Amino acid sequence: MSPVLDLAPEILHQIFIDVQPTDLGSLSMTCQYLNQVIRNDERLWRHHYLSHFDPPQQDGATLWMARTTRLIKTQKILESDNESVKACKIAASRESENDAALQEVLETTLELIENSPSESPKNTDFLATLFKKDLNISTFLCKSGLFSRAARGKWTASPNASLRQLSARLHVLGGINIGEPWPKWDDRNHPNHRTANRDDGHYDLFAHLDEIGYVSANDDDDDYDDEDDDDDEDDGDNDEDTDGHESPGLGLPSADAAEETSTSSASTSTTFSPQPIRYTHPFARSKVYDLRRYTAANMWGPFTDDGSGCVDWEKVQAIMIIIGFNYNLYSDRLRRSSARPAHIRQSSGNEPWDGVFSGIATDSYVSCRMPGQVRPSLRPDLDALDPYGVTGSWMRVVCFLDYNDLYAFNFKSDPPESTQDREPLTTREAFRLLRLQLNVTSVEDPNPEDGDGDMPVVHFQGTSRSTSMAWDPNANSQIRGTARKTASGAIRWTTFSLFHGEERWRSEGVQIGGLRSARGILGNWFDKDYDDHGPAGPTAFWKISDDLIEESQPPGNQFAMLQALLNHLSGND
Repeated sequence: MSPVLDLAPEILHQIFIDVQPTDLGSLSMTCQYLNQVIRNDERLWRHHYLSHFDPPQQDGATLWMARTTRLIKTQKILESDNESVKACKIAASRESENDAALQEVLETTLELIENSPSESPKNTDFLATLFKKDLNISTFLCKSGLFSRAARGKWTASPNASLRQLSARLHVLGGINIGEPWPKWDDRNHPNHRTANRDDGHYDLFAHLDEIGYVSANDDDDDYDDEDDDDDEDDGDNDEDTDGHESPGLGLPSADAAEETSTSSASTSTTFSPQPIRYTHPFARSKVYDLRRYTAANMWGPFTDDGSGCVDWEKVQAIMIIIGFNYNLYSDRLRRSSARPAHIRQSSGNEPWDGVFSGIATDSYVSCRMPGQVRPSLRPDLDALDPYGVTGSWMRVVCFLDYNDLYAFNFKSDPPESTQDREPLTTREAFRLLRLQLNVTSVEDPNPEDGDGDMPVVHFQGTSRSTSMAWDPNANSQIRGTARKTASGAIRWTTFSLFHGEERWRSEGVQIGGLRSARGILGNWFDKDYDDHGPAGPTAFWKISDDLIEESQPPGNQFAMLQALLNHLSGND
C-alpha cells in the first residue's frame, strides 16, 4: 500500500470526500503537503458545502472553502456544551469576546436562512437541530431587552443594539416553539403532567400550567376551563369577565419556578433553561400595549423609531410571543372541546408556527383545497403581475385588551420615563380567529418618495369573517390594503377594516421570511385615526389557499371548513 503522501491529489480528493467537513481542518494541520492539497481543492469544499447545505447565492468572489469553513466554525460553536467556546474571541478586531461570538453566529445563521430555498430543507434542518440545545437558545436567541427584563441575572441583553436586533430576528425566524415552551397534548405520562390528568380522562392544561408556575397565585377565575361554557368554546374569545381578573396562564413565574428550570450552572446567564413564552409573555404584552410606542415615526407598526422604515425585530419578537401564547391556548382548548367532533379536536392547528425555522423560505407557502363553491378571481390579469401572492383565502389572528384594562394600564398612573418600560402586564386578552378573502384591485409602480423599494405596490380588497362568531359586528368587515417592498427590503402589508363603508381599524405588518413565505405577516393593529388613547394590539395573518370561496355557506359547512383548515395546518390533508 502506498503511503498517503505519495498519492495523487485526485485520489486524495476522493478519499477526503468521505471525511467529515468538521475534521478537514484538523487533517490539514498534520503536514504542509496535506494542508496545501486540502486548501487548494475547491471542488472538495464545494462538494462538502452542497452535501450539507443548500446552494448559496453566487457572488463570484467568495471561495467554497471560505463559505464552508465559516459554517463549520459556527457549527462547532453551536454543537459545543462548553460556554467558554460560545463566548470565544472569533475575530481579534471585535470589541469584546462575547460580542464576537454572538455576531459571528447570528450573521452566519441569518445568511444561511436567506439562502434557504423552499424546495430543500437542508439549511433550516441544520439550524433546527442545533437550536434544540438550551444553551444555544439562551446564548444567541435571548439577547434582546425583553429577555433581560423577564429573568434578570439569568438572561442578559447585548449592550449592542444591532446585536439585540439580530438576536430578536433569529428568534422570530425560529418561531414560537423554540425550546418547546408549550406542554405537549399527548405527553400524559410525563411526571410533571400526571396530576394534570383529570378523573374524566382529559388532560387539564391549566392544572399543568398551575403546577409549573404559569398561573397567578391569587387567580381564582376558571372561565377558561369551564367546558360547559359553549359560547366561550365556540368563539375562541378570552375576554369575558376581565375586570380585575388575571388570566389563567398569564401569571409571572415565581422565583422558585425559575430556579427549578435552570441547570446546575444556574449562576451563569447562558445556562438558564429557555422557555420564551412562559417567561416573557407578560413583558411582551406590556411592550405591545404601551401606547407610547405607537408614533408617526414608526408608522404605528413594527418599525424602528428613527423614521427609516426598517423593521424593529424586538417589536416583532414581542408580537410573536403574544400571538403564540394566545394561539396555543386557543388551539389547546379547541382540541379539548367536547362541543366539537374528535377529529377536529385532535388537529394541531398551530401551523404555520409549529416547526422550528419552517415556513420562512421564499415561496414556502403551499395552497390547500378549500371546501365550498370556488369562485374565480376578479382580475387574473392583475394576479399575474402580483409578486406578493395576495389573491386567495387567508387566516388572521387579532388579540386585544378590554379597553378599560388598556386605559388603566396606560393612563391611570404616572407614566415611567420615555426610555423606561412599563410594568409587566398579566391581564387577559381577547382572541379572534378570522378568515380573509382577498382580491388584487390594482398594481402600481413603486414610489421612492413613499419609501418604496424596487417592487410594485399591490392594492387589494376583500372580506374578513369570524370563523365562528357570525353575530360579532367587530369580527366581520370589509377589508382593503396594500403590499409593498420598502427601501430597506422589508415586505410591508397595510390593511384597513371597513364597517358600513367607513374605515375603523388599520394595521401595519411585515412578512416573516421571504416573499410568499408560509409564515405570513406579524404586526400591529390600531385606530385608523391614530388615536393616542388607542385601542391597539398585535395581529398576524397567513395565506392558506389560492381559492376564493362563495361567502354564502350553509351552517352545516362551518365545521367542514374548519376541519379542512385544521387538517391542512396539521399536515393531514
